[in-house]
Amino acid sequence: MISRRKTRVVNAGGLNIGGDNPVSIQTMLNTPAHDIEAGVEQAKRLEEAGCELLRAAVPDLKSVQLISALKYAVSIPIVADIHFDYKLAIESAAAGIDKIRINPGNIGDQSRVKKVADECRRRGIPIRIGVNSGSLERDILAKYGHPTPEAMRDSAMYHVSLLEKFDFNDIVISIKSSDVQTMVRAYELVADVCDYPLHLGVTEAGTQRMGMLKSAAGIGALLLHGIGDTIRISLTADPQREVEAAHDLLRGIGLSDKGATLISCPTCGRTGVDLINIAQEVEKRLRDIKKPITVAVMGCIVNGPGEAREADVGIAGGKGKVAIFRKGEIVRTVDEAYAVEELMKEIEALL
Repeated sequence: MISRRKTRVVNAGGLNIGGDNPVSIQTMLNTPAHDIEAGVEQAKRLEEAGCELLRAAVPDLKSVQLISALKYAVSIPIVADIHFDYKLAIESAAAGIDKIRINPGNIGDQSRVKKVADECRRRGIPIRIGVNSGSLERDILAKYGHPTPEAMRDSAMYHVSLLEKFDFNDIVISIKSSDVQTMVRAYELVADVCDYPLHLGVTEAGTQRMGMLKSAAGIGALLLHGIGDTIRISLTADPQREVEAAHDLLRGIGLSDKGATLISCPTCGRTGVDLINIAQEVEKRLRDIKKPITVAVMGCIVNGPGEAREADVGIAGGKGKVAIFRKGEIVRTVDEAYAVEELMKEIEALL
C-alpha cells in the first residue's frame, strides 16, 4: 500500500490537487495558440481520453481569446502557460483561467509579482511554479556548477519565496529534468522542505517509445514512494498518447482503478497459439471499457489459469485452442480463431 506524502490542497477550477485526492492527469495542447477551432477540437478529444487538467500556451494577448473558448467547450480545468510577461497572466485570470503556470522570478521586479499574486488570490486561481534544468538562475548555476538536483530545489524554493512574500500560498511546484535520476532526486529534495503539491514530469523525454520508458521510470519511482499529485507524461507525439500512457501508468502501479487492466504472459516455447497478436487485439478492444476489471491473456494451459486466478476473466492457449476462464476456473474451450470474440463475450457479461 502506497503512503502518500501529506500536502496542502490546492483547488484548480473544481479539481482538488494534493492531500488525499487522486493523482490527476494532465497534458498540453499542441495546436497553434491562435487557432481557436483546432484548440477546441483537440481539447474535446483530450477530455474524452481522460485528461483531467489541460494546459495551453498563452504567448501573446491575442492567444488569451482561446481561454474562454476552451472554458465553454470542455468541463476540465484549463491552465495558462505564461513566460515572462506578467500582463498575460493578469489577462488570463480575467478571462477565467483555472490555474496559471509561471515563474515569478522571470516576470520582472517584485511589483509585478505582487500584481499577479494579488489578482490570482482575488480570483482563487492557483499558480504552478515550473522549474526545469535549462532555466536555472545564474547565481544558482554559479553556486553548483551545473543543474544539480540541489540547484533545482533552490531555484524552485526561490520562486516560492517570491509568492509567499505577498501572502500567496496556492502553489503547485514542478521541477523537471530530461535526466531521470536528476529529476527524481530534485523532487525528493523539494518534498523534504515544503508541503506544496507537486506536478511530476520528465521534460523532453523523447518520442513515444523512449519517452514512455523514461517517464514510467521517473514518475513511477516517485509515485511509489508517495510523492506526486499531478503528472504529465511528456512525449513528442499526439497529446492523446500522453493521457493514455498516464492512465496506464497509474493503473499499473495501483493508483487508479479506472478502466480495464490487461495482464499477459511474455510467451515461451510452450505457447501453442498466436498469443502476441491475440493480446494486442484484446488490448485494443479494452481501451473503451471504463469498469475496473482485470483481463488475462496467457499462453500456456498448464499454468495460465492458475497464474492468473486473480483476473476476472481470461484465456489460456494450447495447440490451436484456448481455454476461457473466470477467476482461474475454466468455463469452456474454443478454437484459437474465435479466442478474441469469445473472450469479449465474457467481458461484456461482466459490464
